[in-house]
Amino acid sequence: MPNITVQLLRGRSVEQRREFARLVTQTAVDVLGARPQDVRMVFDEIDPDIVANGGVLASEDDSRAEVVARHAADPS
Repeated sequence: MPNITVQLLRGRSVEQRREFARLVTQTAVDVLGARPQDVRMVFDEIDPDIVANGGVLASEDDSRAEVVARHAADPS
């Protein structure tokens, strides 16, 4: 049973997570021979002010501005 943990900045839509889960599950079936119902995926959403890349907080990184802005508009 593959257990997959995905870490993402907050702000991705349900539709994006749903499509990602579908495609990753299909890949696990194709590559690992897993049954779809046995592929478990957990999305770990990260606040952009607690992660940094290259010494820059994601909340202050212009290249991540779109995702950060979605989180600010809907922090749930």
